Amino acid sequence: MAYHDAMLWRPAGDGKTVRCNLCAHRCKITDGKSGICKVRVNCDGQLKTLTYDNVIVMNVDPIEKKPLFHFLPGSRSLSIATPGCNFQCAFCQNWQISQMPREGKISGGQEITPSQLVAAAEQRGCESISYTYTEPTIFFELAHDTAVAARERGIGNCFVSNGYMTEEAVATISPHLDAINVDLKAFRDETYRQVMHARLEPVLTCLRALVAAGVWVEVTTLIVPGMNDSAAELSDIAGFIAGELGEGVPWHVSRFHGDFQMASAPSTPLATLELACSYGKEAGLKYVYCGNVPGEADERTHCPDCSVVVVDRSGFMMRKCTLVDGRCPVCAAAVEGRWSAQ
Repeated sequence: MAYHDAMLWRPAGDGKTVRCNLCAHRCKITDGKSGICKVRVNCDGQLKTLTYDNVIVMNVDPIEKKPLFHFLPGSRSLSIATPGCNFQCAFCQNWQISQMPREGKISGGQEITPSQLVAAAEQRGCESISYTYTEPTIFFELAHDTAVAARERGIGNCFVSNGYMTEEAVATISPHLDAINVDLKAFRDETYRQVMHARLEPVLTCLRALVAAGVWVEVTTLIVPGMNDSAAELSDIAGFIAGELGEGVPWHVSRFHGDFQMASAPSTPLATLELACSYGKEAGLKYVYCGNVPGEADERTHCPDCSVVVVDRSGFMMRKCTLVDGRCPVCAAAVEGRWSAQ
């Protein structure tokens, strides 16, 4: 297991303790101990990361799988992850790798350098690299260095994140980050504290900072029965996105299927997803999508002015995109998104 210098930390005053400023936990870590994520360790007063050369997953995915529906539709994205997460969600669908460090399992991945990752993306015809599956914040150093190298080769960068980055982390990565899908998991701080072992407000602050920095943002809410599915909470989420992030920010409302510590929990009724979509539209959101219900919901992108279909897709497959320079081919209205490589 190799140690690599960490970013975004400072000494905490006694010469041995450090403060990690990467995520909103802002862990104060004593010598020899790790932060909440279990992959950032204080080594004699220096913060180190254990995930820089430990790529546990590398796949080629359609960009729609992230899900990013308004970013380079139909393109392929090299998707990578290292072990670990700074959340402890009871319903995690990638818990086998996200929670590995909590079980004392950190090693086992591949030693792949940023330049090798960029070369792999080029060889596989990928227009972007996605830092996904677990939480990219906790492998920030690898993601940052890879993103810088990717941009130099004309390859985009995407995060799929829980949105717990500090404003310092957003400022550091945003010059190299093209798009992000943030999981807004609930809109009640109590739920974040009890289920995710985190807080709500830092996620909202991060989302605001990402939009202000010019990163293309899409939001996903996995609707879990009995946790975040009340009419009031769904309405609040839709209102926040439309009112504070922008009516052109896509909202993906996704169906829950039992997993991890909630394996026996019921799946989200389709009626609840439809209700969430209606709240999104009432709030003024132009683009609301239902996820994890293939064939049961309209996943196409419609022109916000004339309603014609401009991106035809089903599940993770784009069938046709008729946009012309980001505009509707019928009425010429602008459709928000990043439709071509920068």
